[in-house]
Amino acid sequence: MCGRARCTLRADDIPRACHRNTASVRSVNMDRYRPSYNASPGSNLAVVRRDDAASGAGASGGDGYAIHCMKWGLIPSFTKKSEKPDFYKMFNARSESLSEKASFRGLIPRSRCLVAVEGFYEWKKDGSKKQPYYIHFKDGRPLVFAALYDSWQNSEGEILYTFTIVTTAASSAIQWLHDRMPVILGDKEATDTWLSVSSNSKFDTVLKPYEQSDLVWYPVTPAMGKPSFDGPECIKEIHLKVEEKGTILKFFSRKEFKEESNPEESTHGKSLKLEPKSVKEESESEEKLETPCSSKTVDCDLKSELETFSHEGETKCKTKRDHEELVGSKLKTDEIVKPRASPAKKANLKSVDDKQPTLLSYFGKK
Repeated sequence: MCGRARCTLRADDIPRACHRNTASVRSVNMDRYRPSYNASPGSNLAVVRRDDAASGAGASGGDGYAIHCMKWGLIPSFTKKSEKPDFYKMFNARSESLSEKASFRGLIPRSRCLVAVEGFYEWKKDGSKKQPYYIHFKDGRPLVFAALYDSWQNSEGEILYTFTIVTTAASSAIQWLHDRMPVILGDKEATDTWLSVSSNSKFDTVLKPYEQSDLVWYPVTPAMGKPSFDGPECIKEIHLKVEEKGTILKFFSRKEFKEESNPEESTHGKSLKLEPKSVKEESESEEKLETPCSSKTVDCDLKSELETFSHEGETKCKTKRDHEELVGSKLKTDEIVKPRASPAKKANLKSVDDKQPTLLSYFGKK
């Protein structure tokens, strides 16, 4: 139900907001009025009520009205004078039980009033957390609530005027937020009906949810949950961290997917898995080249061949130099040393003529 409201209207704007433009309006205790972005029970707010005293004095314009500053939170007149007033006990009155409650039943005939505010707050419960929303008219015009007021005299003889805001079931648009809402009087006809003291006035016809689409809302800071928190920050729209929360969930979801994925199914895993097959294919290719080594003995054979080449190269290189010194002739064209493929791929080459100079002998010569 409505327990917080924004009322920063100027005193002279309040009667106009309540459609009391042409009637005479008397001010009562308006020096106590304190505009607030975060009004709560116990706050001094202005209400518009019928002023029978002014009407009896023959005020022009017909019925007279008063703009009266009262405390929000009804203290019934029959409350003991010695009691400490509790403004939170009856700051709202359920429309369905007005005629049943002793605190409200006697106020219906002649103690109905209007409360003009710019908006009110309601909390959405999410587990242990509560998120406040600011509800207002889209065009910024004031909302007018149906209310009841009463007066009470304390032990010191001071008369205190208090009021309660009448509530009804929530409209279909805001049922997701709360199950109750203030009775909003959307036009002059509704305010006239509520304030009328005529015996044939059907005031209960206006006690219904406000279903028009011009009522809007948005989330505001949870800091305004404290009554001491006041100012424009109360109605500043905030962005809920729903998207951020989703991003974090996606992050952990991706991480979990990576951890559960089979490494053998990844590209890297597949390449590792295919390595033995690649060696086998290479071995089969080497067999086609009439190379007797297999994939399991390639490394050993290569190592032994390199040792053989090294030994043969040194021997042939020495023999070659001795031969050149004795004969003194030039090498023939077909005896020119040609670089060979890397010894590491010896297995892929055909047998080499023992008379042909080796790569090691070529470098040994230089």
